[in-house]
Amino acid sequence: MTQTNVLENLLAQQLKPLVRKIDTDAYYPREFLLELGKNGLYRSQGLTEEEVLTRDVQLVEKVAEVCMTTGFNLWCHLASLTYIRKSNNSYLKEELLPLLENGETLGATGLSNPMKYYAGLETLHLEAEETETGYILNGTLPAVSNLGDEHWFGVIASVNNDKRIMALVPCQAKGLKLQNKPEYLALNGTATYACVFNHVEVPKEWIISENADQFCDTIRPTFILYQTPLGLGVTEAAIHSIEKVHKRQNGCNQFLSIQSEELCEELRKIRTDVRTLVGSLPLNVRAIIEARYQSVQLTLKAVQADMLHNGSAGYLKKSDPSRRLREIYFFANLTPTVKQLEKMRKNIVKIN
Repeated sequence: MTQTNVLENLLAQQLKPLVRKIDTDAYYPREFLLELGKNGLYRSQGLTEEEVLTRDVQLVEKVAEVCMTTGFNLWCHLASLTYIRKSNNSYLKEELLPLLENGETLGATGLSNPMKYYAGLETLHLEAEETETGYILNGTLPAVSNLGDEHWFGVIASVNNDKRIMALVPCQAKGLKLQNKPEYLALNGTATYACVFNHVEVPKEWIISENADQFCDTIRPTFILYQTPLGLGVTEAAIHSIEKVHKRQNGCNQFLSIQSEELCEELRKIRTDVRTLVGSLPLNVRAIIEARYQSVQLTLKAVQADMLHNGSAGYLKKSDPSRRLREIYFFANLTPTVKQLEKMRKNIVKIN
């Protein structure tokens, strides 16, 4: 059985039946995310970087087409894999990476605040004090998703004005307190927590990089690239929904200004752009930022059109069009947000 068939079976049997529960009951699809790994869909051994990127982009899109909440969780996990794969830490690569790739545990990214810091939007929320064995971390990250027992997540902390470090921290670390964040408009099934660091000891084995500034330049292209298919998957789902109802009310939907053919063409262009990026390594971060921005704009357009084509049926609280509308407003505010992307495109902030 091919990986494509494996994924299709997992989506049909283990994710689709849970979508409404994920959306309305804040159910966290942990077992599905682990099953992807157990079926070899996270493994990188024996694959080129281009092969890994191509597979992961397609994986995120297919999952997001069914449920963007789960697609976002998947992105969080893939981001943590990227951090380890790009690091020089042999402990993380040899001991932790196999667990994350084989579906034995899950990872997350705590880099929303650091990415805003490097864009000149925020100060860093975590501080680090160097010790003989590593670092001690203090501070609070307002929201980190895809967390749970035995999960790991990336953080960046300031040692002084000239030095910042990046580490991977387990959720069960002593002195780390997780506070549930359950009242979002959507994506409450993402296992999102505020993370309070109170004298958390981080040994050298957990350090991804002693030079986080430089390392962030290394991971940023993949970090943003993996977000882009979240919007593409939701757009694909919205197009299918629009086409499904095109004959309702004696075909009155034909008079709406946005039709599925237009959305299909725009979707095809962004997909082509992403394929070109992945096939032309090293990744072009400016082109990735543009693709990510265009993905947001297209998906906002598609889900609103989906609501209008479905009419009153889409306005029901538990309808798929209304779920996608709520999900995509999160995507528009996912770091880098639309505002941040606009700044990056127009003001040429540091992105290389």
